[in-house]
Amino acid sequence: MNSPLTILKKLGPLLGLIFVFALFSALRPQKFPRADNLEIMLLQTAVVGTGALGMTIVIVSGGIDLSVGSQIALCTVCIGSLLREGASAWAAALGGVAVGLACGALIGTLVTRLKLPPFIVTLGLWGALRGAAKGLAHEQMVVAPSTWLNRLLNTLADDQRWMLVPPGVWMMLVLALLVGGFLRYTQRGRHIFAIGSNEQTARLCGVPVERTKLIVYMLGSGFAALAGVLQFSYLTVGDPTTAAGMELDIIAAVVIGGGSLSGGEGSVLGSLIGAL
Repeated sequence: MNSPLTILKKLGPLLGLIFVFALFSALRPQKFPRADNLEIMLLQTAVVGTGALGMTIVIVSGGIDLSVGSQIALCTVCIGSLLREGASAWAAALGGVAVGLACGALIGTLVTRLKLPPFIVTLGLWGALRGAAKGLAHEQMVVAPSTWLNRLLNTLADDQRWMLVPPGVWMMLVLALLVGGFLRYTQRGRHIFAIGSNEQTARLCGVPVERTKLIVYMLGSGFAALAGVLQFSYLTVGDPTTAAGMELDIIAAVVIGGGSLSGGEGSVLGSLIGAL
């Protein structure tokens, strides 16, 4: 049976969000609780929230990724470059996600094969990937033709109010359900928690630690790339300087939501609340 302190700890992020919302609603009752303002808040949360989904997986496993901001920037540049060269919106988005998965595979390989600390690996890639984004974009924004990607984070028109929130927000929520189910109900998800709690014990219990860590970092970077797709939608251009410092916002969202940097703790709902 959970003690009151344990229950309070689990509900802490939600209670904090309710308190902040109530406080600002009381201070600005005519502006803050309005539907259009709440929509803007959700739009601003979508990119960080999507990145936080992947970071939740990484942090639960006991890892860290400091390069997600640079990955987001590189993804926007890749999408813009592909669209400019005539690729379809789907191909450009998939290309951006593929770049993110490749970054995750590189991180996972360096961590599992060379036994390098993830902090050092991702700190190095933080600068390398930012430099790659600037080099690919020739130190300037990549202007691309308008497609449906540009409308993922647009505020809703009057004839779109039936959607309640913009498509990009729905995308984040659907992804959150998938990640929550993955961590809670799949064997791989339980392995991730086990590795984060005690890697040596997990190894002795037969958990494929190296393979699981590789998957963890690929998923983390894959969600960073999806956050890059949303960032491109928000900016409508590929920007090699965007998302500077966003890795701290994403990590903070997970920690505020109850995640532990030592691993073994974290939840999707908490991370989304932390992002808000």
